[in-house]
Amino acid sequence: MKPFAPFFFMLLFLEAFSNIQVCLGDCDNLQDTCPAVPPNKQTIFINGLQCKNPVNVTAQDFRTTELSKAGPTDIFGASLKIVSAAEFNGLNTLGLSIGRIDLDGNGLVNFHYHPRATEIIFVTKGVLLAGFVDTKNQFFQKFLKVGDVFVFPKALFHFCLNTGFEESTVFSVYNSQNPGFVSLSPTTFDTTLESLDKIKKRLMSLSASEA
Repeated sequence: MKPFAPFFFMLLFLEAFSNIQVCLGDCDNLQDTCPAVPPNKQTIFINGLQCKNPVNVTAQDFRTTELSKAGPTDIFGASLKIVSAAEFNGLNTLGLSIGRIDLDGNGLVNFHYHPRATEIIFVTKGVLLAGFVDTKNQFFQKFLKVGDVFVFPKALFHFCLNTGFEESTVFSVYNSQNPGFVSLSPTTFDTTLESLDKIKKRLMSLSASEA
């Protein structure tokens, strides 16, 4: 029996591994819908949000006006709004979040990343430069116009720069109901207008061949 022991344990290992579910985004939901209970009404904490009682679910749970207007702009001339399942109850368990970016002329969405999600953007107004940096410090950048789509891989630093004189608007979809947001803090570097202009010019020069 002993000569067969390694082979036997190998079979057990392969059987166990084959039954492990691998989730490339948020794990699949186990029912059709699960509109979330608002966080301030939750009584327990779980990896996600509690579901409403099915008898209380309505069509309103699957509609939001959160992205109908731009939010306030930051020191870079950008407004970034992310609507997750916490704000849009109907997204709960569906593995999705949505967002809106508005950029003033020459505005910049500072370098940031989403630790739990890949992001796809769709340009609806203006012209901009979008790009990301991979783990080998290689830049991937492209000029985008209305109707263009660009993807930022999960957990990689990325940015958007308005290269026109008019405002630009971008809508985003994330493959997580809670994508997270990690940004380079403005306090970690000089944010004078002169320094910000240098950052923008540097990004433009890196993408000169992409025009």
